[in-house]
Amino acid sequence: MLHPQARALLALIEEKGLPPTHTLTPADARHWYRERRFVTQPAAAEVALVRELRAPAPAGDMSLRLYRPLGSKADQVLPVLVYFHGGGWTIGDLDSHDTLCRELANGSGCALVAVDYRMGPEHRFPAAVDDAFAATRWVSANAAALGLDAQRLAVGGDSAGGNLAAVVAIAARDAGDLPVAFQLLIYPATDMRRGAPSHTSNGEGYLLTRDTIAYFHDHYIDDARHDLDWRASPLLHSDLSGLPPAFVLTAGYDPLRDEGLQYAQALTVAGNRAALVCFERQIHGFITMGKVLDEANVAVSLCASQLRQALARP
Repeated sequence: MLHPQARALLALIEEKGLPPTHTLTPADARHWYRERRFVTQPAAAEVALVRELRAPAPAGDMSLRLYRPLGSKADQVLPVLVYFHGGGWTIGDLDSHDTLCRELANGSGCALVAVDYRMGPEHRFPAAVDDAFAATRWVSANAAALGLDAQRLAVGGDSAGGNLAAVVAIAARDAGDLPVAFQLLIYPATDMRRGAPSHTSNGEGYLLTRDTIAYFHDHYIDDARHDLDWRASPLLHSDLSGLPPAFVLTAGYDPLRDEGLQYAQALTVAGNRAALVCFERQIHGFITMGKVLDEANVAVSLCASQLRQALARP
C-alpha cells in the first residue's frame, strides 16, 4: 500500500494543478525541478567544507562540487563518493541535489564530489556517460591534492544518476586502471527498453509516469539502437562479473522498481556482492523529499551507513 505521506503529496500536486514534466520545455522543467525542492526537501545541513571545482571533460571543463563532512579535519584524508544527480539525463543540477549530497557526506563520514554532467536534448547519449567517467577519473587522479583516498572511491547516483554510476563502474572495470570500491544505486534506470512489468503497473498516478519517462528517454536517446548499448542499458552488458559491491535501493510504486531488482539480481548471479532494499510504500524520487516523507530520511541514513561500511579502512 502507498504510504499515506506519499499519497498526501500526490494529492497536493494534483490539487495545485502542477503541470506534468513531459508537458514542459526542458528549460521550464529544469526550473520547476530546481524550485520545487524548497517544498519537499529538508533544510541544507551544515558541512565542514563546500568547494566548487572545475575538471576537464570531453567537451570542455565541467563543474564539480566537493563536500567534506561535518567533523572532518582539514588535513584528514577521506574516502569519497562521486555522485551523479537524477533527472532523466535532462533536468537536475548541483543545486537540485545539494541537500542530499550534504546528508550523505555527513551520514557516511565520506567526502562527496557531485558532478554537473552534460544533459539532453542539447547533449545526447553518450555525452553524460563520457562526462561521468571523465569526472570519476579526474577525482581519482587528483585525490591526493583534494585530501581524498583514491583507493576508497565509490560511485553513486539516483535514477538517471544511478544509471550513470552503474555504467561508470563497468567502464572502470574494463579500463583496468580506475579502482572503484563500491556503487550506490538509488532506483537506477538500467534498461532503456522500458519493458519491465513495473513500467505498466506503476506507469500512471505515482509522479513519474510512462509519458515522463518517454520524454526523458527521447531527450537523451536519439536512436533506438542505443537502447541496446550497455552504456545506456547496463543490465544488457554481456559480462557483469568483477564489479564492485553494490547497494541498490528501490521504491515499490516506481516504474523503475523492477529494473533495479533485475540489476541487483544480475550483479549477484555474476558473482558480485549486491544488496537490495525496496521501500515498498514509496514513489520514485522519494529520497530527496525528507521534509514531507519520513521514510526518505530513513533511506538516506541507510545509504550513508552502507557507504560508511563499504569505504571503511580494512
